[in-house]
Amino acid sequence: MGSLDVSVLNKKKDKAHYIHQLLKDIEALDMMIDQNLIEKTPIRIGAEQEFCLVDHEFMPQKNSLQVLETINDEHFTTEIGQYNLEINSDPILFDKDCFSKLHKQLKELLEKAKTAAAEHDTRICLTGVLPTLRIPHVSEDYMTKIKRYAVLNEAIKDSRGQDFYIHIKGVDELNFLSDSVMLEACNTSFQTHLQVNPDNFIDTYNWAQAISGPVLSVCTNSPLLFGKELWAETRIALFNQSVDTRANSFVLNEKQSRVSFGTHWEKGTVSSIFKDNISKFRSLLTSEFEGNSVDVLKSGTIPKLKALNLHNGTVYRWNRVCYGVGDGKPHLRIECRYLPSGPTLTDEIANMMFWVGLVVGQSKEYEKIQDKMDFRDVRSNFYKACRYGVESILTWNGKKIAAKDLILDELLPMAYRGLYKAGISPKDVEHYLTIIENRLKSWTGSEWMVKSYRNLQKSKKSFEALQVLTSYMYEKQEHDYPVDSWTLLEEGMMSHFNIKRIVKHNMNAKIFSVGEKDSLELVLHIMQWNNIHHIPVINNQKEIIGILSWKDIQGVENDELLVKQTVKDLMKTTIITVRPDQTIKEAKDLMKLNNISCLPVIYKGKLVGIITSNDI
Repeated sequence: MGSLDVSVLNKKKDKAHYIHQLLKDIEALDMMIDQNLIEKTPIRIGAEQEFCLVDHEFMPQKNSLQVLETINDEHFTTEIGQYNLEINSDPILFDKDCFSKLHKQLKELLEKAKTAAAEHDTRICLTGVLPTLRIPHVSEDYMTKIKRYAVLNEAIKDSRGQDFYIHIKGVDELNFLSDSVMLEACNTSFQTHLQVNPDNFIDTYNWAQAISGPVLSVCTNSPLLFGKELWAETRIALFNQSVDTRANSFVLNEKQSRVSFGTHWEKGTVSSIFKDNISKFRSLLTSEFEGNSVDVLKSGTIPKLKALNLHNGTVYRWNRVCYGVGDGKPHLRIECRYLPSGPTLTDEIANMMFWVGLVVGQSKEYEKIQDKMDFRDVRSNFYKACRYGVESILTWNGKKIAAKDLILDELLPMAYRGLYKAGISPKDVEHYLTIIENRLKSWTGSEWMVKSYRNLQKSKKSFEALQVLTSYMYEKQEHDYPVDSWTLLEEGMMSHFNIKRIVKHNMNAKIFSVGEKDSLELVLHIMQWNNIHHIPVINNQKEIIGILSWKDIQGVENDELLVKQTVKDLMKTTIITVRPDQTIKEAKDLMKLNNISCLPVIYKGKLVGIITSNDI
């Protein structure tokens, strides 16, 4: 979709034209399959490397178009968020040292991006979800100013007809309403591509589905979102909900989300998967097309199937079928979309090699996997891995088994055999697959992040802990050491970078608040029980309307008249406030100037925290 000039599909005439083109694309694809025109050999691999742009405070940087212009390389393209970019690797022949070649190319391209980003006071970070993302970063203000993103946003919002409700429950719980698809920008992936022989496509695709849970379990790297500890791979739940075209009232209907793992084993030919997608998901966008694909094919030219690829670009299967044309020859690929970006480039190549090794190394025992395993077990394994990572207990071959044991005892040896048989360099195989094995003995990216974040929170507020965490991730990525070799961050550790301290670093976000009609006696006890000296008064819209201090109500319990009064009777309505992005010095000066020891913290008119002289 990124290469097309798209528009919303809403006129009757446009819909009819687009559907005609789409159906002709399917007809042309069937003709190419029947005529053995789809390329079978050689096989190639490739990858899409998404990454985050951050400033010197390790916060999202809103300048992707400027950085992209400075990079000036066709390997790079935009993403929906202004703090993300993507690298598209060249296709590489699947043989010998192809994985180290891919590693080398991506490293060179990332270095090019780093050099360009530095000219804009920007750094690059590899992570499935950037820990320092905050709710303001998923507003439309941060959407990349390119037409196709605005068009996609408009189309999905129109189809849905109401806000997106995000609910993810892990150790913490996230409940959030969003009015755009910008939550998609939180997801940063390392999408891997493997060309597949069309004769074996359906069996290979089903096997790729079967191994998804075990593979993802050891590759998780996205446990934190908005400071909350959620799933080991939170991207999966977030992406599923952030572009869901179904209204909330239809969630329990049989309608399937556009982001899905699938509902059944596939049958027929590869075009059956495309036909299933077209049957379930209505087209949202259109573009300009040159003739119909059947006529193009009959003229002796291989069609690009632009209408089909446009539709496919708005259906987000975690294992997605892709059609492409290279050097005038059509080919088919499986795109593995569930692997996260990071923690390092080395980790990503190891993840990719493990996945590719298993796909090509499928043992005879698992041929025709659709006849041997229940699809619901396979899908359940995938979501268990999303939630619990490598600690998951999976259902495999009819038995319960720990993900670690399944990988060590069966899947890693299978991947080794598959890669050796394919002629991949033994040196590369042992280097990268050893990283997967070491993770099982140490920690995955998500485990390192959670353990380090918990340690940092013992001495820091959440916001500062997330910045320090991200700064160390950045440092370690610069050396490209795999995550299994990283040491955990300890309680008192500080960033090696000069991070400007702001109110958000020191404020209390978990605060008690009261309403103006609450009893003074109750408020007195709340303050006593929780050892707090200031309590804000808010209305139903979470807007601050007053504040009570310990001095205001001290002794209330001994005054029979005051005990029966409400908060409104004693609260102060002249309130000095501060924003979360103001400096600590500014907050301190405000307190001194107004002879107060507490400042409510306000963001867009809402109370988000409180900072006292003790906090400073």
